[in-house]
Amino acid sequence: MPVTYQELYFPVLVQAAIAVAVAGGMILGAYLIGRRVRNPIKDLPYECGMEPVGNARERFSVHFYLVAMVFLLFDVEVVFLFPWVVVFRELGWYGFLVMFLFVDLVLWGFYYVWKKGVLDWAAVRRAVEPALAGREAA
Repeated sequence: MPVTYQELYFPVLVQAAIAVAVAGGMILGAYLIGRRVRNPIKDLPYECGMEPVGNARERFSVHFYLVAMVFLLFDVEVVFLFPWVVVFRELGWYGFLVMFLFVDLVLWGFYYVWKKGVLDWAAVRRAVEPALAGREAA
């Protein structure tokens, strides 16, 4: 059983050192082995497999921000689940019921967002395409 701080944190330091060594080795290996061919096509900005169209300073749809907020909501839920799992046995039934209520509220929020159509990208595309077609014709 570790007694001192050095003994306690030594495995963490070893794991961090291994992670840095593996990442550095992969980057160095790619640099040494990889081909470096520069041409105008390779230097074009690339996004999602499509050629860039329009100005990069265009406004994003509100739908993008709604999905980002929903993602953060569920990300925060997962952050709250980890400490609960660690002390699950000590909390007993009270802790189970409180977490059940928390997860239930989050799932009701997810159901609400789903029914409002925030997660339906096809509906947003159908609503935006006529406006884009009118803009391209001008």
